[in-house]
Amino acid sequence: MAIEGSTTQRLNRRLRLGMVGGGRGAFIGAVHRIAARLDDRWQLVAGALSSDPERGRLSGEDLLLDPTRLYADATEMAKREKRRKDGIDAVAIVTPNHAHAPAAKAFLKAGIHVICDKPLTTSLREAESLAKLVNDSGLIFAVTHNYTGYPLVRQARAMVAEGALGKLRVVQVEYAQDWLATRLEESGQKQAEWRTDPARSGPAGAIGDIGSHAFNLAEFIAGDEVEALCAEAHVFVEGRRLDDNAHMLLRFRGGARGMLWCSQVAAGRENGLRIRLYGEKGGLEWQQENPNLLIYSPLGEPPRLIRRNGAGAYPVANAASRVPAGHPEGYLEGFAQLYADIAEQIAARVDGREPAPFSTLVPTVADGVRGVRFIEAAVRSSARGARWLEL
Repeated sequence: MAIEGSTTQRLNRRLRLGMVGGGRGAFIGAVHRIAARLDDRWQLVAGALSSDPERGRLSGEDLLLDPTRLYADATEMAKREKRRKDGIDAVAIVTPNHAHAPAAKAFLKAGIHVICDKPLTTSLREAESLAKLVNDSGLIFAVTHNYTGYPLVRQARAMVAEGALGKLRVVQVEYAQDWLATRLEESGQKQAEWRTDPARSGPAGAIGDIGSHAFNLAEFIAGDEVEALCAEAHVFVEGRRLDDNAHMLLRFRGGARGMLWCSQVAAGRENGLRIRLYGEKGGLEWQQENPNLLIYSPLGEPPRLIRRNGAGAYPVANAASRVPAGHPEGYLEGFAQLYADIAEQIAARVDGREPAPFSTLVPTVADGVRGVRFIEAAVRSSARGARWLEL
């Protein structure tokens, strides 16, 4: 039985999912759980849901998990799940950034596929070490840059690749929010607290949290890599230890030039991820807050509106759509598309066949390493007076 709008096949059971992090009070863990269930390919069966054992136990009760499959930490979980006949097929790692690498390594060594939130790690050395382990293991490792799962983002990538814009000249991407415009971290708000703490977030604030999404989206749609950048990061909220705003210039290998702005102090902006691409023959524009619309502007012609699952939508976009045109799809479905694609990749391995078309668009550990390299380069560039640095 195939999922509507796709050519995927099913195993004769749901895939078994484990989760590290994502307990009570965690935002992104709930997002992953909803997304994993949306296409009915996964079932959450185990977890090490919190570094606090009592909170982990209570979180497991909330989710109706078997108490014998609630673990104190990722290492214990990986070892014990590996020994079970009904052990997990994959683990979702949704902890603060500093805990990504240790958890991922534990499960890779246990032979378990990994789905990891971004950024991959808090240092490039750690990211490259993890990538080597992934490559040696042959396991699936996905990084949940969820915006790559949006139908019209995949459409935009395909249009650029087929030459609809001609040779790419300019890429402008921004991600603006206002939720950290005040010292929210002092209020006890969990998400603000760890995201502004260098020990848990890593060397960057807004750059690592949302700038890495903007960077990934730019490379994904452009089908090209940034080879150098010049960045100026700033802390606008007094007393904050990590950047809350950054501006960057980008040079792409293929010759295009770009700009990236990320901010968490942009008053009035909620989740303003936007990208514009301009080539010799036309331009494209997409905004996350209106994700079901892609604006295509051929040079010298009126702009054309391409709607998700509507006229002009490509097969790659339709395969990532779940409902008819006019019914909004967005954030949760973007995550869900990655989970559906990962499920298809695992099923294809079990069945001994090639995965369905478009299911391999999921960001990999290599994309995760690119993201960490971007973060470190941006931080260094800013520290050196906005000096150009190669990635």
